[in-house]
Amino acid sequence: TPCWGHLTQYSFLPWRGGPTRKMPPTASVMDFFQLFVPDHVLKNMVVQTNMYAKKYQERFGSDDAWVDVTLTEMKAFLGYMISTSIHHCESVLSIWSSGFYSNKSIALIMTQTRFEKILKYFHIVAFRSSQTTHGLYKIQPFLDSLQNGFDSTFRPSQTQVLHEPLIDEDPIFIATCTERELRKRKKRKFSLWVRQCSSTGFICQIYVHLKEGSGADGLDALKNKPQLHSMVAKSLCQNASGKNYIIFTGPSITSLNLFEEFEKQEIYCCGLLSSRKSDCTGLPPSMLNNPDAPQSRGQYRIKMKGNMSLICWYNKGHFRFLTNAYSPVQQGVIIKRKSGEIPCPLAVEAFAAHLSYICKYDDKYSKYFISHKPNKTWQQVFWFAVSIAINNAYILYKMSDAYHVTRYSRAQFSERLIKELLGLEDTSPSH
Repeated sequence: TPCWGHLTQYSFLPWRGGPTRKMPPTASVMDFFQLFVPDHVLKNMVVQTNMYAKKYQERFGSDDAWVDVTLTEMKAFLGYMISTSIHHCESVLSIWSSGFYSNKSIALIMTQTRFEKILKYFHIVAFRSSQTTHGLYKIQPFLDSLQNGFDSTFRPSQTQVLHEPLIDEDPIFIATCTERELRKRKKRKFSLWVRQCSSTGFICQIYVHLKEGSGADGLDALKNKPQLHSMVAKSLCQNASGKNYIIFTGPSITSLNLFEEFEKQEIYCCGLLSSRKSDCTGLPPSMLNNPDAPQSRGQYRIKMKGNMSLICWYNKGHFRFLTNAYSPVQQGVIIKRKSGEIPCPLAVEAFAAHLSYICKYDDKYSKYFISHKPNKTWQQVFWFAVSIAINNAYILYKMSDAYHVTRYSRAQFSERLIKELLGLEDTSPSH
């Protein structure tokens, strides 16, 4: 077994990501959205919703006001829900109210009573299979279809980030809630992790982890957090083997064992290390302790084990990085507005640059997540997944010829999508 010691030199030739197919200049917003949520997926929602309504009424009594939902109504239903991502009304029913969030321009397409009926019976999977043990069985077919859409429409850049996107409660709602309302609000019973292209922001893969349950992937079976985060990382990178990707990770995922396992699959890593949050098994203790002697900014120490390097870099505090993607002999620089240039290994510069991009993406796009808050976990996951699909659709739109024709902002893109789903605008032909 190699010991921690001197270094070897290696390098990669990076590439940028981009769409795998060329969309025409006449492509509509709906065309981009349906790259991920095509008509056959929407038709399945129609079938499953009608099946569930029938099953529900057989068990609890007939509902004379119910009429089978149609594809046109299902599209309108999605449009109403997506409208909450722009206007940030917590209850979608505000559209039909006379208050601040009312929207008469779209309220006339469907009555509130009809909308509530569809919401009551809405399902992706109406019946549970006898072989099903997964807690997300009601939404798994949709997540699988979404993943196929992500894989087939976009080739990610070499550099990607594993992280949890910002999907917490909108601060506006929290600020206006009373203490009693806050206590009544249920915490999310799942965590959502993504593998994200760091040059474009496109989310390549979604992984949903239920916080409750006794299954193989439930928290009952994973009390050890490093074990949990390692499982999340492996799930997100299951389709990344042999592609020479460079994956950036936060302290909760970074570990020597995981990085070595990924290296065997030709997946290379660069992660921030924390003695409190990270699994530090196999790392030299001397590098995990702060030196007694005072350090100057930009000073760093390195230990190597094969292609793996452990870097301890000082900048008003000690920061540790574990990487097999960058040689520590390659120099980089961190540019601070007040301090100027601070020397560092290239791995540190790369980590800071890619994480900074992801933070900017979160700041820009997380505010366009659908703000409707259902009680059921599978519905919460569904609306988050739809929000991610719309963000990805906008990224593809911005990289297409269609953007040079219409130049929609992110908000305008959603507004146009809502109108097209509601049938208020004719979609432009894409052929």
